[in-house]
Amino acid sequence: MIEVAVVLMKGGLPSTAIAPMEIFSCAGVLYDAFCGQSSEPLFRVRAVTATGKPTSSFIPVTIRPTCSIAEVRKADLIIVPSSGAVIDEILARNQTLIHWLRRWHKRGAAIAGICSGVALLAEAGLLDSRPATTHWALADQFAKRFPKVQWLPERFITESEKIFCSGGVYASIDLALYLVEKFCGHKIAMETAKALLLQTPRMWQATYAAEPPAAAHGDEPIGKAQRWLFKNFREAVTIEELAARVAMSPRNFARRFKIATGETPLAYLHCLRIDAAKHLLENERMNVHDVSQAVGYEDVIFFRRLFKRYTGVPPREYRVRFGISDAAA
Repeated sequence: MIEVAVVLMKGGLPSTAIAPMEIFSCAGVLYDAFCGQSSEPLFRVRAVTATGKPTSSFIPVTIRPTCSIAEVRKADLIIVPSSGAVIDEILARNQTLIHWLRRWHKRGAAIAGICSGVALLAEAGLLDSRPATTHWALADQFAKRFPKVQWLPERFITESEKIFCSGGVYASIDLALYLVEKFCGHKIAMETAKALLLQTPRMWQATYAAEPPAAAHGDEPIGKAQRWLFKNFREAVTIEELAARVAMSPRNFARRFKIATGETPLAYLHCLRIDAAKHLLENERMNVHDVSQAVGYEDVIFFRRLFKRYTGVPPREYRVRFGISDAAA
């Protein structure tokens, strides 16, 4: 079972703690219950505070924790929700928590910050030289206070080596579903979203995404090509054009791309497009032809074959299984 500790923050918005707790608790359970099947929980979720005492939030609600942070003996994932809007106050009242996050990071726990709670990850040094996001209204303050962080406030979610951040308050829902997929796979995440009538996390949309897939390598020219594809995957592009963008020969580019990502440039492009198509089928009422066009395939027959090759099912069947809008209707 995956152990999750959600830290209850004084002065924060309680939905940034409660929503992830509900999503993790429902993952792998609620959808099966609706289908008349029994199943065991995949996550064990605990609410914790620095002292183990109840904490007051921004609205007139007091939440009682399961235990204190000192009593946590195992944590695979730690969630740090919103904690107010004034950085100095957030940091001043959470020094114990900052040291605690450093210790658990060294032990290998995944750590996720939501909205202003990202400040605690930054103060702990966990975001140095990493991409991160926060609420757009706090971005300038954060950039001045934590100049070593690569702030990307236009994104809903960022990820870097088991460190996750999300932007505004309700991006906590996107982040929680994103983490369900990370820990439990696509099927469980989609079923959880469908059971709760939520949109699936917008992880592969260029505006909202975490980062290009398979980006954890040191080949900067290939990383540059990945980032361009990530933002422009709908466009027609050749290997020759991609290679020219990073001043490499097509042959050398293809070789280095394969070494860095494990995929050929064409296969990588197909992966990006199919992921975008999955998101559209999950959340939009577009027909298959329009989805094909939207992700860059003029030939809908080719798109259907490719989609089945990558997902194991045709687009229409995929929509029946995972289409949130169908469930809502």
